[in-house]
Amino acid sequence: MFLWSAILISLGLLVLFKYSDFMIANVNNLFQTNISLLNLALPIGISFYTFQILSYVIDVYQGKVQAQKSFIKLTTYVSLFPQLIAGPIVRYIDIAKELDSREHTFEKFALGIRRFCIGLAKKVLIANQLGELCQIFLQADEKSVVFYWIYGISFSLQIYFDFSAYSDMAIGLGKIFGFHFLENFNYPYISKSITEFWRRWHISLGTWFRDYVYIPLGGNRVGKLKLLRNILVVWMLTGFWHGANWTFILWGLLFGTLLIIEKIFLLKKLEKLPKVLQCSYVLFIVMISFILFNANDIGQAIYQITGLFGANGEGFINNYTIYYLKSYFIILLVAIIGATPIVKNVVNKLKEKATLKKVLNVLEPITMIVIIVIVTAYLVDNSYNPFLYFRF
Repeated sequence: MFLWSAILISLGLLVLFKYSDFMIANVNNLFQTNISLLNLALPIGISFYTFQILSYVIDVYQGKVQAQKSFIKLTTYVSLFPQLIAGPIVRYIDIAKELDSREHTFEKFALGIRRFCIGLAKKVLIANQLGELCQIFLQADEKSVVFYWIYGISFSLQIYFDFSAYSDMAIGLGKIFGFHFLENFNYPYISKSITEFWRRWHISLGTWFRDYVYIPLGGNRVGKLKLLRNILVVWMLTGFWHGANWTFILWGLLFGTLLIIEKIFLLKKLEKLPKVLQCSYVLFIVMISFILFNANDIGQAIYQITGLFGANGEGFINNYTIYYLKSYFIILLVAIIGATPIVKNVVNKLKEKATLKKVLNVLEPITMIVIIVIVTAYLVDNSYNPFLYFRF
């Protein structure tokens, strides 16, 4: 009784604030009614902390953790500010011991500062610049086929750097205060299948739905029809979690359908292809999906996707496109390289040599200071600083 009461209250508040106007609007469209929208202000981060509350309640019910007797400690977990409004989704079971006792060291503090600085730089110096390019495309009257592709690639990179940046900053702040949050991204754009992509992208959300929805529904230990049902239910909910719009639901169902197709038909065939083709397949599908994700409605998504193939009547390229391609070429190149583990691997290789390791240890704090100075200059000079997760 207490379990279901807690689940219904938490989900009820989420539905009320986040989805009530969406449902009313659809009822009005379907039945030609004129029910007034509630226009409730959406509490920032409500999806994140609702899922954290649910995971705590369910884990306590299943005996995985002991119930927290301290109200202060429980509310500390639910409202933990480093990751409260943009993730990752932190489970109580992962930080239960650290709520009671945390180890603080200078090394952890330094690692936290470094991780935070890297995340802040990814957000301000890369994601925000790519966001400006996306806005230029959306507002442009002179589009071209190449510009559609630039937009698709730019937004795919923007959302990765933006979201992974917030996760980096949250993990860094967590280390500063003695908490260890799990990794949320693992270079998803080097994936060789959609299945692998979702093991690397927004890991905390994927594992949450796996453990609290997919497995309780029977997981893959059921017949084929129920397996298809389980996958589609999970991915419809995954899409709906991101926002109250049909584009998000279709986005989730698209990935659910692709995962089903891979599981039944494609995975073994994909493994036989060259890695370049495998990665190209994933990158193309992901780009198409994120165009749908970012569209205001399905019509706009279709228009932008068909524009990639010249179906909207625009030319292949024009001077307007060339100008912005030149203007943002460096940031696009940096983002493409940064979305792979190339830099990380090079640094790790250099650290294997004792002499170079000492040099890197000296250069690292200097680099962090320089990053903070540059980021501060950008924040002071530029008012464009979007928060993509207001819908979450």
